[in-house]
Formats: sequence, C-alpha cells, structure tokens
Amino acid sequence: METGGVDKKRLYELLWGTPSGPRRGPRPTLTLDAIARAGIAIADADGLEGLTMQRVAESLAVTKMALYRYVPGKAELVALMLETAIGAPPPPPEGADWRGQLDDWTRQIFDRFRRHPWAQAATVAPRVPGPNELAWVERVVAALSDTGLTGDERLDVAVLLVGHARNLAQHTAAGTAPAQGREAAFAVLVSGREERFPALDAALRSIPTEAPGDQALDFGLARILDGIQALISTRATAAPPGDHPPPSRK
Repeated sequence: METGGVDKKRLYELLWGTPSGPRRGPRPTLTLDAIARAGIAIADADGLEGLTMQRVAESLAVTKMALYRYVPGKAELVALMLETAIGAPPPPPEGADWRGQLDDWTRQIFDRFRRHPWAQAATVAPRVPGPNELAWVERVVAALSDTGLTGDERLDVAVLLVGHARNLAQHTAAGTAPAQGREAAFAVLVSGREERFPALDAALRSIPTEAPGDQALDFGLARILDGIQALISTRATAAPPGDHPPPSRK
C-alpha cells in the first residue's frame, strides 16, 4: 500500500513486529500502548488537527525528541492510535448466519467510529493496516465463506459496509442523527415552495416527529444486506450443484 513519505519499514515493525522500545539510547520508559492512548485522548478532544508530537510528549512528561525514539512521526503515531482505538473485533453472535454476523459487524465498527471521530479520516487514505484492522476484514470474509461469493466480492462487501458505517458516523459526530439533519435542512428549503416540490413536501410531512436515532444506519444496512442476499440467491440458483465460483484473484 502507498504510505506517502512514511517510514514504511518502521511502520510495519511498529504494527506487525514486536518492538520492545526505542531503537537506541537509555532504557525505555514508555510503551507503544501508552503512547497510542495519549494520542487518542488528544485526538478525541481536538481531532487530528490538534494532535502533535509535542502535545503527546508533554502529556507523557517526556521531551519530543524522546518520543521520536519510539515513534518516528505523526503518521506512524496515528497508525498506532487507530490500531488501539479500533481494537480487536468482537466474536460474532453465537448461532448467527452470515446476515446476522454482518449486521452486528457494521454496528460494532460504527460504534468505534462514533466514539473516535478522528478515525473516520484516518481510515480513508491508503495505508498499512494493523492486525486489528485486518481481523475486522477477516470476520466479514469468514462470514461469507460459504455463500458462493467470490473472493473479490467478499472483500468488496467489507469495503461497502465500512463505508456505510463511516459515512453515518461522520454525521453523528456533531450530535445530530443523519436523517434528522437532512430532513431539517430540506424542510427549511421546501417551506414556502411546497407547490414546486410537492412530493418532497408530502414525504417530509409523513415522517414521524421522533424517528429512531439510528434510522439511517438501520435502513441503509438492511438494504445493503438485502442486495447481498439477492446476489447470493442468484448465484446459488445459477450454479449447478457442486460447482464453486472460480478463484477471483489472479
């Protein structure tokens, strides 16, 4: 993956290796977990714009140069923070089919994005994923392993679901449900122009005044899963018994 100016070798080591501390100098006094959690606390309060190596160092009562012995820069710091904030995925609900597993998965990752709004931007650009992030993808691929979907399709489902969760979390970060903000904005624009937008006016008037808080998440997720179900059903009907989709990765 492209990392753009990041020390890729060091980043792989930080995320996937077992570094015990800084590469040289005095005996280490910090851990990568403590550094990541210090960064998370700052980013949760002030976003990635407010995150600096200096602020993290000050919160840990060390100098910035001392911090650089553990983490070479802000990009690597954010990668560690993301790995810690997202955490390992919870196990799938006992006895759940693929649809129940993916429904739970999306709600769980949505909760992570909602608790850590800065993670929304941190997961958009190409980057080196850590073990926790890859474990989330593993859960989606495993849930779909016996559905007849190809490898590409199973990976695409993971991308689709995380995009849905991240998009809605961006709206809820400000404390407003996506549907509520959208409806309020439309209502202001339609007011006094009902004859020009009669269908929109009628739709807005039919919406309950107190809609469920996660209505947009529920509706979009259900439609996505409906589409996946339709594809699985079509694939099962079209394929002769005993046939399996050919490998999709070349």
